[in-house]
Amino acid sequence: MNETARPRCFDATDLETARLALARVLPVAENDLLWRALAYAHEQLGGSVAFSHSVGTALIVAELRVSADAVAAALLHACLDDASATGTPPDAHPAGGLGAAPDFDARFGTAARLARGVAAMARIETLATSATDKRIDPHAQLEALRQMVLAMVEDIRVVLVKLAERTHALRCAADEEESTREALGQQARELFSPLANRLGVWQLKWEMEDWAFRYLEPDTYKTIAAKLDEKRANREAYIRGIIERLQAELDLHGIEAEVSGRPKHIASIVNKMRRKRLSFEQLYDIRAVRVLVRHEIDCYTVLGLAHNLWQPIPGEFDDYISQPKSNDYRSLHTAVIGPEDRAV
Repeated sequence: MNETARPRCFDATDLETARLALARVLPVAENDLLWRALAYAHEQLGGSVAFSHSVGTALIVAELRVSADAVAAALLHACLDDASATGTPPDAHPAGGLGAAPDFDARFGTAARLARGVAAMARIETLATSATDKRIDPHAQLEALRQMVLAMVEDIRVVLVKLAERTHALRCAADEEESTREALGQQARELFSPLANRLGVWQLKWEMEDWAFRYLEPDTYKTIAAKLDEKRANREAYIRGIIERLQAELDLHGIEAEVSGRPKHIASIVNKMRRKRLSFEQLYDIRAVRVLVRHEIDCYTVLGLAHNLWQPIPGEFDDYISQPKSNDYRSLHTAVIGPEDRAV
C-alpha cells in the first residue's frame, strides 16, 4: 500500500480474539456499550465472516476516534442486513424496516439508529454499479450520487462507518476472485474514496485509492511498488537525517511541531506521474516529510526555516491555506534540494 506495513484484514471469528483486538484500541470509559454490542453481534452472527468483518470495521472506526456509538454501530450493522450470514436476527424482523424492533433500539439507542443507517447504505453500492447511463456523463452521475449520499444521511457518522466498512472489505478481498476485486476497486475509486476525500478522512481516502489501484491496475501497481521497495532502506535513512535537522531547527526557534516521514501512497504517485507526465525518477516527493503544527501562522514560519536550510525548487510550492481545496484541506506544500543534492 505504502511504505508502512499493509493494513491487515481482521479474519478472526471467535469472540475472545475480537474482544482482545478491540480492547487495544478502545477507551476504557466507553467499553460498556461496545462490549454489549460485541456480544450481541456474536450472538446473532456467530463465528461467521460477517462477524469478523463487523469487528474489522469497528477497529477502523475506533482508529478514527469518532464516538463509542459509531464503533458500536460498526459492530451491529450486519445484524440488520438481510444478507448477513445468519439471516435477520430474531428481534429485528423488518415489519417496519431495518432494525425496527423496539428492543434493539432500547438496548443500543443512538448506536442502533446509526447501525440502521449503515445497513441502509448498502443500497448505495448497487446505485454506484448501475451509474452507467450512456446518455449522461458518468462522472456527473457519480458526483450526483455522492451529493445524494451526503444529503440523505442525517448523521455524518453513518457515512464514516460505511467508509470504514468498505475499507475493510477492500483489505479482505486480496484473495477473492478477480471479478470481486475489480468490482470493489471500481466502487472505491468512483464513489467511496471521493466521499472520504470530501469529508477529509485522508487515511481512508489514501488506503482505498491504493487498494483500488492494486485491484484495477495490478501490473502498474507492482511495478511502482517494486521501485519503492528497492530504494526503501536508503530513503528511510535519508529522511531520518532530514527529520533530525529540521526538528533541531524548530526547537531552536521554539516551534512546537510533530515532524515525521510521510508515507508514499502508490495511487497518488501514479496519479502525479500521469498528471504531470513524469517518470518515476523525475518525481520530487518520493522522499517526503510532514510537519504538523498547532497554529496556522507556524506553517509559514516552518516554511521559511525549511527554505533557509535547503534551496527551494522553483514551481513546486502550493499554498492550500490561502487557497484551500474544496474539502477545506489546508497546508503548505514545497519541494527543496536537500543534502546530497536530492529533492525532498
